[in-house]
Amino acid sequence: MSISQIYDIASSGMAAQRLRVQLIASNVANSETTRTKDGGPYRRRDAVFQSQDLGFSGALANAGVRVATIQTSQEPFLTRYEPGHPDANSDGVVSYPNINPVEEMVNLTEASRAYEANIAVVRAAKAMASSALDILRVQ
Repeated sequence: MSISQIYDIASSGMAAQRLRVQLIASNVANSETTRTKDGGPYRRRDAVFQSQDLGFSGALANAGVRVATIQTSQEPFLTRYEPGHPDANSDGVVSYPNINPVEEMVNLTEASRAYEANIAVVRAAKAMASSALDILRVQ
């Protein structure tokens, strides 16, 4: 495996996790949004990952990762009785997004750690390449 292949694998993971963090941030920012341009409350979104063929052969044939799709939650909305709210229905009930802030923070921590793990891989590959160059300079 070459250093560039290691970089390709790690960077695909970093890109996927970056998008996941952006989706989590969007979910948290819209956790109280009761009206969207499509009508109705905001729906939680999450990235679905899939292995990606980066053109390597052998055991690394599907070594990378990519976002296959961005899934929109179909879970029922949370409801609150707020008759004075502008988005309340005729019964005074307002539908809110089905977003659990605690779950989003756990997902954010997980995505951050996965991103950091890929950074560690890049740093280790860089150190290996540097060591290899040092060995060649000595000879």
